[in-house]
Amino acid sequence: MTKPIICLLFVFIVMISALAPLTFADILVENDFEAESFSKTVDYYDYVRAYAALNGVETPANFDNWHANMHMTYVNVSDLKLLYAGLENITFGNEGYLRIPMQSFIMHYKTNQNNRDVVLASTFLMLMAFNETATSRFANSPDVNDILYASLGLGFDLSAYGAARPALNSKTEIIPLTHTDDELTWSWGMKYTNLTALWWRTWIDPTNPRFENSLPLAITTYDELTFTYTLKIDLAAGTATVQENHVIGRMRDLIVGALPLLWAHYNSTGEYEMLGRKISDTTIYDYIRDNDLKMSIINFQTSVMTDHETYSQTFSGTDVTDTETTVTDTSINTLTDDGEKIFTVDFGTKKNYKLYDYAADPTESTFNTYESNTRTAEIQGFAGNAGLFKYHIGLIRFLPLVVAHMFPALYAKSAMTITDMSKANYFYIISYPEYSGFRIEHDPVFTAYIATSETSATDRPGAGGFLVVIAVIAVVAVVAAVFVLRRRPQQHPRT
Repeated sequence: MTKPIICLLFVFIVMISALAPLTFADILVENDFEAESFSKTVDYYDYVRAYAALNGVETPANFDNWHANMHMTYVNVSDLKLLYAGLENITFGNEGYLRIPMQSFIMHYKTNQNNRDVVLASTFLMLMAFNETATSRFANSPDVNDILYASLGLGFDLSAYGAARPALNSKTEIIPLTHTDDELTWSWGMKYTNLTALWWRTWIDPTNPRFENSLPLAITTYDELTFTYTLKIDLAAGTATVQENHVIGRMRDLIVGALPLLWAHYNSTGEYEMLGRKISDTTIYDYIRDNDLKMSIINFQTSVMTDHETYSQTFSGTDVTDTETTVTDTSINTLTDDGEKIFTVDFGTKKNYKLYDYAADPTESTFNTYESNTRTAEIQGFAGNAGLFKYHIGLIRFLPLVVAHMFPALYAKSAMTITDMSKANYFYIISYPEYSGFRIEHDPVFTAYIATSETSATDRPGAGGFLVVIAVIAVVAVVAAVFVLRRRPQQHPRT
């Protein structure tokens, strides 16, 4: 038992003096966006530097030493332009480099009723674990009265404790872009394996959003975090579907306590103390269940149009922008200011998720299904926590530069909106009440309504229009975690 514990402790106490420089497979250029498709790994900050030099875009100090190794997939079919970006690793000068889960998705299309241009962005912000309390406002959903833990990927600063940044112990696997011979079905994705995350005590009160800016309260390792997408185009039916499946792998190890010195380690065989001595048969799954720890994901949606504003509401007409509204059994429509529907997220159709009970079946070949819980959230509770999302914001501020090549007319408005979480159409939280640290698979459904050259808004029969179903949990940027640590934590997950 000593070896795996040492491997986890390595995250905190192994010191490194330097990290190997990143290497990049390709470059991103303007002509790429004229192609039907591409799939490449690029240094996105190289692209930003080239664009900034030609167009006078301001960049931060020391930006020449920043690098973001991203895998990008682009599909340009039937007047729909879809850019996906998954972060492999990132570096900020002499701070070293990090591997953090970040998924980016930006889409441009024309609406099917009035042929208006839309740029839509959707963001996977982070995983969040939570304990419900006696004063919970929403059952089975993290709220301001619950005990919340932001579960963020590798990346933190131990300089205040005389320590260098720890080495990475996770990796990424690219799921290549492929298509059928008729080019009507496309598939791609990314898988993060052996993913170590840090748990930070977090508050989402919109009047005082914050996190415990000190050493983390826990460290956990997930088998994987995987995002896969399949785009299917049916020209006869006038539909295109993108089915996204996301997997939160089972927790394999959990360290809790007064990090980095006094802690307990839980895995699938029991509980162990610092030196590796087994002190109980309580497994990681027992601990998570006994302490009623549940898991959720945080997302937000943003859309911009040239001459119109957008707003979002439930199917029954309830406003969801900056509100706390349960939407588990319904959908959210995004509309133009004059009532044209441009986007729908249907939570009721795909509310069931699969849970693979490793304790009962270590092969993870069987599963049980449970109902997820979804609600919208007050925006400032997340958008106002700039310290928690410091590096997230640093990268996402440059994502709209791709809009300059996808649809230049909306670049300026995208730069003002997509880069600012506070301008989201809405935030939403999908929670998994049955958890125990086991593997989760889930795929809710997103729908965009677009016109195409093959079936234009003026000559196709009926009022249906070209329908793109985008089942996406994690689609634009982002989970990140690099923090300036100031003090020891005051709390840790309840035992």
